[in-house]
Amino acid sequence: MFSTVLVANRGEIALRVARTCRELGLRTVAVHSTADRDSAVVRFADEAVQIGPPAARGSYLNIPAIVEAAQRTGAQAVHPGYGFLSEDPDFAEICEENGITFIGPSPEVMQQLGDKAAARTLMAQAGLPVLPGSTGALASSAEAKETAQQVGYPVILKAVAGGGGRGMAVVRSADGLVRAYNETRAHARAVFGDDRLYLERYVEDARHIEVQVICDRHGAAVHLGERDCSVQRRHQKLIEESPAPNLPDSLRTEMCEAAVRGAKAVGYAGAGTFEFVLAPSGEFYLMEINCRLQVEHPVTEMVTGIDIVREQILVAAGLPLSIRQSDVVVRGSSVECRINAENPARGFVPTPGPLTEFVTPGGPFVRVDTHAHPGWTIGPDYDSLLAKAVVWAPDRAQAVARMDRALSEFRIDGRGVRTTIDFLRRTLARPEFRSATHTTGLVDTMTAEPAPAAEPSPAPAPEGASGRAEEAPAGVS
Repeated sequence: MFSTVLVANRGEIALRVARTCRELGLRTVAVHSTADRDSAVVRFADEAVQIGPPAARGSYLNIPAIVEAAQRTGAQAVHPGYGFLSEDPDFAEICEENGITFIGPSPEVMQQLGDKAAARTLMAQAGLPVLPGSTGALASSAEAKETAQQVGYPVILKAVAGGGGRGMAVVRSADGLVRAYNETRAHARAVFGDDRLYLERYVEDARHIEVQVICDRHGAAVHLGERDCSVQRRHQKLIEESPAPNLPDSLRTEMCEAAVRGAKAVGYAGAGTFEFVLAPSGEFYLMEINCRLQVEHPVTEMVTGIDIVREQILVAAGLPLSIRQSDVVVRGSSVECRINAENPARGFVPTPGPLTEFVTPGGPFVRVDTHAHPGWTIGPDYDSLLAKAVVWAPDRAQAVARMDRALSEFRIDGRGVRTTIDFLRRTLARPEFRSATHTTGLVDTMTAEPAPAAEPSPAPAPEGASGRAEEAPAGVS
C-alpha cells in the first residue's frame, strides 16, 4: 500500500476522495487552481499545491503540472475523481512511466473503452446487447444517412470521444440528418478535440439503467447492483436512485451479469459503470462504459454499505477485492439529487456568484457531499455542481419523502445565484416519478409546461464572470 495519494480534481469529489484516504491512514495532497486556493479540500488535505490559473486547461487538465506536484510531494498514487483527466489514457500512462500509480483501469483498457464506437464492437463480441447502428466511426454524412435508413428513425448521433451528455444529437427524419451530423461533429471537435461520430437507433420512452462493477487485478469481478438515472436534462443526470424501481428481478440479474461479463472480457480493474438503455418492451442495450467513479456512486454506497473509493484504492495497490459477490446485499432505497447553481427557468443556465449563505440539511440517513460554504464564490470556469444530497430509507416511498424534506432544509443564497432545488422538489412530486413510470423524457415534459411561478432574472454576475461555465471535461455523467 502506498502512503500518499494526490487527488487530481476539485470540488466535492476531491474532498470525498480525500476523506476515504484519511480513513485508510493515507496522507493526501490536493492540487488546485488559483481560483480554488481557499477550497474545502485545500483546507482538509495534508498538503496542497497550486498548479495553474482558473481555466481547466491550465490547471486540472495540465498533466505536467500534476505529475510534477506528485513527484515534489512524494505522492505514490493519483486519484483522478471524475471528469477532467479521469478517463484519459495518456495521463494514466504518463503516471505509470513516472512511477506513480493511477487509481483506475489500465491505459490500454481506457483506450479500448474510451472509443465509444470500438467499445460497442468489443461488447457485442462479449455477448452484450448493443443498439443497431454503425459498426465504427462514420466516414461521412452520406454514410450516416445510409446507416440511419438501415436502422430506422429516430437515431442518435454520438461523439466517439464523448461523455457527460455532450456531443449527442437526436435526429427524427432524414431531412435533418446532414445538418445534425455537421453540427455535432463541429461540437465534438471543439469540446473533445475529436470530431468522429457514430450512430445508433434512438429508443423513445426509455429508462437509463446503469450497473456499478468493481474488479481487481487477480481476476475477481463483482457488481454492486444497479441505479436508475432516468431524470435527465440534455442527457445529463439530475436525480439518481438505487435500486432501480419497477425492475423485474430476472431483468436486474441479467443486466448485472452482463456488466460483469463485459468487464471480465477486457480485463477491467477498478471501479466502472456499464450504462444501459431500457426500452418499453423490456429489452435493454448497452450505451457506454465509464472507466471511472460516477457522480452518483453514493446511492450505491448507501444501499450496499460499501465504500467504492476504498475498493478503488485497494485494487490500485494490487490487493484483492475485500468483497465477494455474496457479500453484496442491497438494503432499502437511496435517492440522490444534484444541487446545481443553475436557473431552470432559463434553460438551466449557470448562475455564478458569491455565496452569502449555505446551510445543508441533516437528520437520520441524510448525506450531503459538497465543497461549498458561505463566502465561497461560484466561478464561471467549472461545472455548476454545488452539492449532492443523498438519502436512505427502508423503501422508496420513504426515501423520496426524506429527500423532499432534506431539500426543503437547504438554505442557499448569494448575489445572482439560483439553484435547481425547487425544480428537483417539483420533479419528486410528479405522479410519474412517484409511481416510477417516468422515462428520460420527464424533464423535457416539465420544461415544456408553463412555469409554476416566474423566477426573477439573476442579478449581474461578479465583475469578470461571463455567466457561462466552461464546458466540463468529457466523462462527467
